[in-house]
Amino acid sequence: MTQSVDLFYDFRSPYSYLAFTQLQAMDVDIAFRPMKILTVMDRVGNVPTTITCAAKGRYARMDLARWAGRYGIALNPSDMRENDGDACSRAVLAAVPADRAAVTLALYRAIWSEGKTLANATDVVGAIADAVIDTAVIAAGIDTPETAAQLDANTDEAVERGVFGSPTIFVGDTMFFGNDRLDFVRETLAQQKEAA
Repeated sequence: MTQSVDLFYDFRSPYSYLAFTQLQAMDVDIAFRPMKILTVMDRVGNVPTTITCAAKGRYARMDLARWAGRYGIALNPSDMRENDGDACSRAVLAAVPADRAAVTLALYRAIWSEGKTLANATDVVGAIADAVIDTAVIAAGIDTPETAAQLDANTDEAVERGVFGSPTIFVGDTMFFGNDRLDFVRETLAQQKEAA
């Protein structure tokens, strides 16, 4: 039986991109929970310190380059302030479940590796089509009230489960924050497998 993790993430977070690439290499089913990270942070009393603190922002850029090098990922970010992160999240939710990993990867690559600006739903669908993913279902669902409501529900769930940043990974009820906690995720999965 394949093990599973819940991944709460936002396309505004390059660390979520890094974590996702490593989760994909694990033999786990990923339950995709895109969320509105700024809403989560506001509701739990957190702040995006890499944006509000210039020194931390400078450090984060160097740190991201180190992690990207370790993982073999090209890092060529667009200006996240110009991207519609919520539209990216809605695209994942509008996709059929079997396509959610490919859609997530295509959008992360576009924003963080290829320097593309995804300013609206049309740009988002175009980036997915560039990755040779059938976009008909996504284009039809990306702006529906039902998809927006699911994104809000994921955001509410994140707050209820104690999420304060992106990425946050759950193995069962055990929470891990950040791409640098993946070794703990692996260990927990191994322990869970041994106990089964």
